[in-house]
Amino acid sequence: MTDKEMWYETLHAGFGQYFSVDKVLYREQTGHQDLVIFENSVLGRVMALDGVVQTTERDEFIYHEMMTHVPLLAHGAPKDVLIIGGGDGAMLREVNRHQNIEKITMVEIDAGVVTFCKQYLPNHSQSAYDDPRFTLVIDDGVNFVSQTSEKFDVIISDCTDPIGPGESLFTSDFYQGCHRCLNPNGIFVAQNGVCFLQQDEAVNSHRKLGHYFADVSFYQAAVPTYYGGIMTFAWASDNPELRQPDAATIASRFAAAGLTCRYYNPAIHTGSFALPQYLLNALAD
Repeated sequence: MTDKEMWYETLHAGFGQYFSVDKVLYREQTGHQDLVIFENSVLGRVMALDGVVQTTERDEFIYHEMMTHVPLLAHGAPKDVLIIGGGDGAMLREVNRHQNIEKITMVEIDAGVVTFCKQYLPNHSQSAYDDPRFTLVIDDGVNFVSQTSEKFDVIISDCTDPIGPGESLFTSDFYQGCHRCLNPNGIFVAQNGVCFLQQDEAVNSHRKLGHYFADVSFYQAAVPTYYGGIMTFAWASDNPELRQPDAATIASRFAAAGLTCRYYNPAIHTGSFALPQYLLNALAD
C-alpha cells in the first residue's frame, strides 16, 4: 500500500466501501493477522485487520459506548468484568468509567495489536491500560473461558467477524465457556455484525447461545463505519428481566454513574432492543 491510494474493504463479495489513504502509519503481518493503520481525512485514523475495517477515530464511540454501558447499567451492580478482544483499548476505556467495578480482565490473543494501538490509536485507550483494576491476559478467548476459575458479572466479546482468528469466538464452545464463568444474573454481549448483510451470523449466534442461556436476543446501534445497516450486538443472560429494564431505573443508574456520553443515553438503551421485522422473522424460522 502506498500513500494517497484507495483502500478497499474486502468483507463482502460484490459489495463494499473504500477509504482514501492520506498516510499509512503502520502495516505488519503479525503472528495472527495482517494489521494496517492509516489516516483518512473524514474518519481520522483507521485500523483494519485482514482487509476488514475494525475501528475509526471518528465513530468508535458509538460502538464502544453501546457495548459497555448497556450491559453494565442493565446489570446494575457489576464488580468483575471480562473483555474478550478489545486490543485497541477503547472498550476498556469505557468500562473504566464505571467506578463501582472492582476488577477488569481483558483477554487478547494478539499482543501486537495492543502494542500497535497504544502507539497509533492513543485516543482510543486514553491511558485506560494504566487503571489499577485492570489485568491483561494474552490468550485465546475460547481457551481462557474454558479454563479460568474466575467468575464475572459481565462478559463483553469485542471480537472481529467470524473469519480468521475471530471465528472461534462465534462457536458453541466459546458460548458454553462464557456461560460457565458468569455469575448468577450475569450478562454476555458480543459484536454480531450488520444483520442486513450478515443475517446468517445473527441466526447462528442466536441458535448456539440458546443452548446455554435462558434469554437470548440482540440490541442495535447505527455505526457508520460498519456499512450496510444497523450493527447488532448479541445479548445473553439467564435472567430475562435484565433485558427489559424499567426506563426510570436505567436513568437513575446512568445519573448515579456520572457518565457523559456522545451516543448512549437511557432512551437509546431501552429503544436499542427493538429489532427490525426482517431480523425477527429470520430468528423465528
